[in-house]
Amino acid sequence: MASGFFAVLDDIATLMDDVASMSKVATKKTAGILGDDLAVNAEKASGFVSSREIPVLWAITKGSFINKLIILPVAFLLSAFLPVAITLILLLGALYLAYEGGEKIYEYLFPHQKSHIQIHGGEKTEDEILALEKKRVKEAIVTDFILSVEIVIIALGTVLEEPLVTRILVVSVVALIATVGVYGIVALLVRMDDFGMRLIALNERNNSFSDVIGKFLVRALPKVIKGLSVIGTLALILVAGGIFAHNLDFLHHFLPNFPALVREFIFGLVIGVITLIAVKGFQRIFKRS
Repeated sequence: MASGFFAVLDDIATLMDDVASMSKVATKKTAGILGDDLAVNAEKASGFVSSREIPVLWAITKGSFINKLIILPVAFLLSAFLPVAITLILLLGALYLAYEGGEKIYEYLFPHQKSHIQIHGGEKTEDEILALEKKRVKEAIVTDFILSVEIVIIALGTVLEEPLVTRILVVSVVALIATVGVYGIVALLVRMDDFGMRLIALNERNNSFSDVIGKFLVRALPKVIKGLSVIGTLALILVAGGIFAHNLDFLHHFLPNFPALVREFIFGLVIGVITLIAVKGFQRIFKRS
């Protein structure tokens, strides 16, 4: 009886060890999207008055948890009864990621005027500020849903050959990391400038150590968010290219002498540009008609 109990414990320990190692691999695979998710949500959660940043971020975080609760059961059911759909969704998602990466590069090379909503109070009424906040939260949750689908499917794709229990545990761990990790870091980022201001106000001396650190944090925030956006864009293209390279046979053996990262970046960039041109073309046709 005791030996059977210890055998069960040994099986559980082995399963947890497998889940931990596979979760590490799956998290690496989704790192590009996590970086983009981080950059997008840091931008969405900034621009509010200091007292509203955390409540807004908490509202987005709750929406992200709900997104995962919707996506995970559907993904597990598909993997159990229609696994070919996972590969199809993975390729469609890679197409979207490549398009998004290509669009960001296009916007960088050919910038155009954008309307940025600044929510600082000013002459706006409290109801107007709350309405703008709700709009920003809704936009962030919709973006999170799209990125969450990709994170879950990519993580699921790494353990598609494993037993269902292992799949559920690994993907659930990655989904939890995606929500808690990303939004925890975003919370630290959006409060970085406020922490810097507190350091500056810590004493009345000019150019003190706290002043130097505080000013650095205040100035660094927009640069950090911009840097995350650039890294996220490159990572999106690499992730998309990697999915194409590993799931499309005619690309799997194309450019064999190139390093894997270079190959995947080329695949992601070329397909992203082609998709962007097609989408822009359809948009122009639609507008004319």
